[in-house]
Amino acid sequence: MTHRSLVVASLVLPAALMATIGPARLVAQTSPLASRIVATDTSAYRQLTAVHAGAGNMAFAGLLNRGAVGPHFNFLHRGEIPAGSGIGHHFHNTVEEMFVILNGEAQFTVNGRTALLEGPVAVVCRTGESHAILNTGTETVQWMNFQVGSIAGVSDAFDLGDDRVGAAVDRVPTFMSAQLDRSLIRPARGRGPDAAAPPAATPVMSRRLFAPTVFRSAWAYVDHVLVAPGASTPDAPHESVGEAYYVLAGSGTVTVGAETAPVQRWNAVPVSPGETSRITNTGTEPLELLVVGVARDMETKAAVMRGPAPR
Repeated sequence: MTHRSLVVASLVLPAALMATIGPARLVAQTSPLASRIVATDTSAYRQLTAVHAGAGNMAFAGLLNRGAVGPHFNFLHRGEIPAGSGIGHHFHNTVEEMFVILNGEAQFTVNGRTALLEGPVAVVCRTGESHAILNTGTETVQWMNFQVGSIAGVSDAFDLGDDRVGAAVDRVPTFMSAQLDRSLIRPARGRGPDAAAPPAATPVMSRRLFAPTVFRSAWAYVDHVLVAPGASTPDAPHESVGEAYYVLAGSGTVTVGAETAPVQRWNAVPVSPGETSRITNTGTEPLELLVVGVARDMETKAAVMRGPAPR
């Protein structure tokens, strides 16, 4: 998983959500690797009602907190949204989010336009774009939300008081989404910003779901990765880009620096700028990962998007 480096006080959030973000911490530099890997524990979920004035109730927990993947990373939330429930229509003007459902179906709203999508699927909600989600299916939806800021240490929210129940549904989505479909993944041509690198020698498959230009914040990319049984990704130097891995299926180990620890389905792993990482599949089925890259700062992300200076 290789790549080259990507060259104020918090505003008010709902109290229940702000509590899960917490202060910025240099988790990667101070904590043993095994303690940084977080399992999805449904027994630790908190029950909330009318999230952002949404319908019904939901349960969730914070897996990765602010600073876990660099200064601009705010959180990874993981939870469940029962049938008939959702997160109400709201804005963030300083941060971007990505809602992911791993099963079932849900109505996603971005900028007042709603479409029904089947999981597993990811939907990007950029800064200044209103968004919501409503589970209109019959099964409880397994849900995730990543949040990244344009200003380090700042987050905000503005509710619209709209649960989106009964909203008109477009036949074709008018917003950016990506299916987490294994059949669309191809042999890896490098990871991170250096997606044009030669194919890796190991059987690693990767698909770029969202490129750096999609995001207005320090968010760098989102990749869907498969590692074959017995294979490892190349050592990845994270010079200026941190990564968050969420294990969708399979089991293996993650190596960060000199430490190695086991990972399995529904584990979250943070890797900070300045560290190196490697993933190894020690199981008998493909190790499937959702990878979120976050630049150390806006300047380094912008430098890579502009490309190398002419000689």
